Amino acid sequence: MSAYLTLEKDHALGIIWLDQQDAKVNKISLGALEAISNVLDQIEQDVTIRAVIFISGKPDTFIAGADLDMIRDASDPAEIRTLTKTAHALIRRVRALPKPTIAAIHGAAMGGGLEMTLVCDYRIATNHSKTKLALPEVQLGLLPGGGGTQFLPRLVGLQTALDMMLTGKTVYPRKARRIGLVDALTYQHNLLDAAKQAARGLLDGTLKPKQEHDLTDRIIESNPVSRRVVYQQAEARVRKQTKGNYPAPFRIIECVKAGLEDGLDAGLAAEAEGFADLAFTPESRALVSLFFAKQAADKNPYADQARPVDTVGVLGAGLMGAGIAEVSVKQDLDVLIKDQDLPMAAKGKKHLWEAVQKQVKKRIISPFERDLMMERLTPVAAYEALAPADLVIEAVPENLDLKHNVLSATEKVLRDDAIFASNTSSIPIADIAEASQRPEMVIGMHYFSPVAQMPLLEIIKTKKTADWALATAYAIGLKQGKTVIVVNDGPGFYTTRILGVYMNEALLLLQEGADIKQVDEALEQFGFPMGPYELFDLVGIDVAAKITEVMGRYPMDRDMHLSDVAKKLVDAGYLGQKSEQGFYRYEKDDQGRDHKTEVNETIYAFFGGSRRKKIDHETIQQRLALMMVNEAVYCLEENILQSPHDGDLGAVFGLGFPPFLGGPFRYIDFETPPAITARLSRLQIQHGQRFAPSSLLQDHARTGESFYERGGTSG
Repeated sequence: MSAYLTLEKDHALGIIWLDQQDAKVNKISLGALEAISNVLDQIEQDVTIRAVIFISGKPDTFIAGADLDMIRDASDPAEIRTLTKTAHALIRRVRALPKPTIAAIHGAAMGGGLEMTLVCDYRIATNHSKTKLALPEVQLGLLPGGGGTQFLPRLVGLQTALDMMLTGKTVYPRKARRIGLVDALTYQHNLLDAAKQAARGLLDGTLKPKQEHDLTDRIIESNPVSRRVVYQQAEARVRKQTKGNYPAPFRIIECVKAGLEDGLDAGLAAEAEGFADLAFTPESRALVSLFFAKQAADKNPYADQARPVDTVGVLGAGLMGAGIAEVSVKQDLDVLIKDQDLPMAAKGKKHLWEAVQKQVKKRIISPFERDLMMERLTPVAAYEALAPADLVIEAVPENLDLKHNVLSATEKVLRDDAIFASNTSSIPIADIAEASQRPEMVIGMHYFSPVAQMPLLEIIKTKKTADWALATAYAIGLKQGKTVIVVNDGPGFYTTRILGVYMNEALLLLQEGADIKQVDEALEQFGFPMGPYELFDLVGIDVAAKITEVMGRYPMDRDMHLSDVAKKLVDAGYLGQKSEQGFYRYEKDDQGRDHKTEVNETIYAFFGGSRRKKIDHETIQQRLALMMVNEAVYCLEENILQSPHDGDLGAVFGLGFPPFLGGPFRYIDFETPPAITARLSRLQIQHGQRFAPSSLLQDHARTGESFYERGGTSG
């Protein structure tokens, strides 16, 4: 027995229990590789062991992936290359064992964990929804470094393998079986018995792994010319999707190509070189830093003060309220959803049905799991029905009087120890809490739309918020699967505030004669998932106008030159996607989804007329991105933000700030504070006081300190 695994003998079977001590999940580390190597020594020498089963002793994880500390702490690429070659030597030993090997998979088999299964003779997985398989390294700016670029294409086919590796997407059990990623599925309680049965079948020849390749895939893979077409198509797709900002996908294609065209040895050599090179790119360093920041945020620092929550009340059954209800019931919380009347509240239940039914159709969850979720959601019309709630989350429109009314009415029926949270996106929580008899129980829980897809939860605390209420809200956010940041109260808090100045600058650009499509393309090229005008349409121009109105009531120390055009657009009926016209025009498809068709040229009438001028991409990018970046520093300076880590997580996970740049503070550190300060000063001279560099940024420019030296570890 080692700190990583145990070898158990069951007649002719060797069962390797992967169970890293003092850790919630198994990870691939140097220690784990050494332990597996040692146990292989035993197995190779023990003639009584005729077949080997790899299985996890953890409740819901096979192997979660590589221990990224090894990569973060490496001093040079040579160190990474050595690590990768060590992993390669080990998986080749598993592949060459003259005894059948079976991977018995339950829970997450990610990255290096999945790669280890690829070289086994047979893979059997549970059909549980917690079983998921992926090679997500591309999301960290890396490539699969444990043989994945070589063995995955050989197992599931070239096109399927490229799709998995270039996106990092998760594959669930039934699809894994369909594409040949696993050979069989079984129930969780039957996993070990099924693996033993498979081992015996492989030994006596009654069981042979099936080749699940599609005929078309096999034809493509057998032909060098058609393979070349696949590589070219993949490169074109990556170039279009990444705008050239991420080097990892191109290196993945190179490694796959090397292995299939020049042989396994060449492919593994290319993989080792590529992995080492990528680990030291600024893009990967930024993405890995975000990973560690997220990992830290996923631990509740106030956990010992959190109180149990069994029932959540949700006020408002619109998209936000229904989304909050959805992520709650999926985590075994009972939810009471209230609206003005029962039919309106029932729309929240309809939203949940549509969401979970999609998962049933994709075979991610079972009909039984769907029905359990549906039972947990109860539409109600009266405030009195909320009495059992431990936490009530208000998701009504951005109107202070309305929020005061629902807070007062809700508080009358709640227990004294129940928490009231507002999902406001801009109104200070202290202002909302003025209507409360228990302001210490009032907190902000700012979700992002669509709630089920957006990973961030921004919790806002006031000077009066009770510590245990904060701790409990944090615990619920984690339970809902969110990455949580905590900020101090203020107009717009953090995320809305930095988004607001960014969007305002986009409106000012149009007033100066900029072209809608050109600006959107420039920001997409910079790395945002969409440009500001497409974002206006998606969020709703009416929502943006309301936020501008609210923010305008709380003047800042400097002139922000706020545009009033958004309200004029709303008054004229331009709401964005919801009205099928905003900065773009939209059409609904057969499933009722809106699709962008063309720029709405008539909207230029609100911005000085149809004559537009070309502005170079870099100027557009710097004006919008630096406006957001500088405002983030102001938020840290004014103690809205508690750390640069929170600022980066909030901007990337909540607003789509380019992940490969690491967030506003990582971006400043990479470009250097003096450089950013100089650019802002030039913009201040050209365009006004709103670009004035914050005092804190100027301090860093003078001292040469990075934000992560001053604001915490580099993580």
